[in-house]
Amino acid sequence: MNPDLDRLQPYPFEKLRALFAGVTPADKPHIALSIGEPKHATPGFVVDSLRAHLDALGSYPLTRGLPALREAIADWLASRFALPAGGLDPETQVLPVNGTREALFAFAQAVIDRRHAPLVVTPNPFYQIYEGAALLAGAEPLFLPCTADNGYLPDFDQLSAEQWKRIQLVYVCSPGNPTGAVMQQDDWARLLELADAHDFVIAADECYSELYFDEDAPPVGLLQAATALGRDDYRRCVVFHSLSKRSNAPGLRSGFVAGDAQILERFLRYRTYHGCAMPVQHQQASIAAWRDEAHVRENRALYRKKFDAVLTILQPVLDVQRPQAGFYLWARVPGGDDEAFARGLFEHQHVTVLPGSYLSRAVDGKNPGAGHVRMALVATLEECIEAAERIRAYIESL
Repeated sequence: MNPDLDRLQPYPFEKLRALFAGVTPADKPHIALSIGEPKHATPGFVVDSLRAHLDALGSYPLTRGLPALREAIADWLASRFALPAGGLDPETQVLPVNGTREALFAFAQAVIDRRHAPLVVTPNPFYQIYEGAALLAGAEPLFLPCTADNGYLPDFDQLSAEQWKRIQLVYVCSPGNPTGAVMQQDDWARLLELADAHDFVIAADECYSELYFDEDAPPVGLLQAATALGRDDYRRCVVFHSLSKRSNAPGLRSGFVAGDAQILERFLRYRTYHGCAMPVQHQQASIAAWRDEAHVRENRALYRKKFDAVLTILQPVLDVQRPQAGFYLWARVPGGDDEAFARGLFEHQHVTVLPGSYLSRAVDGKNPGAGHVRMALVATLEECIEAAERIRAYIESL
């Protein structure tokens, strides 16, 4: 067996099940705020398109994807991120994937050269796929703490020259999971400057980019930042997007990667052997989703209502602020013990939240996620309000 498998830590939800072992929760309906699985309805026209193309089950899909899908993605990227018309080639700079979780993992396997003691930079707290991808690619993850002191964004300037020599890949999540922090133009510009100086690839996980609060101020993406700097070849830049959060279609397993044509050419070769082509009927449904923005605006409006209602209930008793984007609350818990808080809340109120320490790794003896919990506002408005009221009641009982 691959010995690197033994280096993988249990997934956060495995740790959560262990934490709750032996606990009998209160006799109330369970409300889960622990898993970031969208619960809003998948748009009907996406479902209709999927059904209308079920006859495609009789055909092998191409790893490269349908030209119409790649064109729809390129058009969406140009419109959403102010890219020049025709500036992104659907043939060479766009590649459909079966959800970004799969792609974020596979990407490291394709781009890492394990012969040179590689390092992979990841924010901390982080999406655990980054760590597993690095380890199974033969690299060492390098965790950059993201705390309130640095605006919950990784501080790349703290890395040494010796570390930069070994760094081959930098994962960035913007908007961030779990903090909701957003990279700005200047942040992207600094990272691109470092990439030029040290020759590493930037993997920008932008899966939460369409969940924001101000319709006039959407988050800046990596390709947008590169374009503003005149870097229209997107060298060393690859972005990852998904329909899971944007279109409430996590079961469709549909996303894409886009950017540097030379990198994507090699990644396509890897994926051809990997055997991970998206089913044709899913591609057709994805075309419909990427071509429509009305349902995405409606989705954002639903999340705004939930954040407004929940924060009104929780802020008088809990240290929690509205994030810049995304659908998570990143809250400091009373007493500072995130595991004890999550366990007690589950026992006394039957509400599940995720301890922040499960999403982080200790650096210099300090876990930046400790003392926090992540709450995913993915349930219905009514359930989110009920959960907030229960959380407040639990805090007031402490």
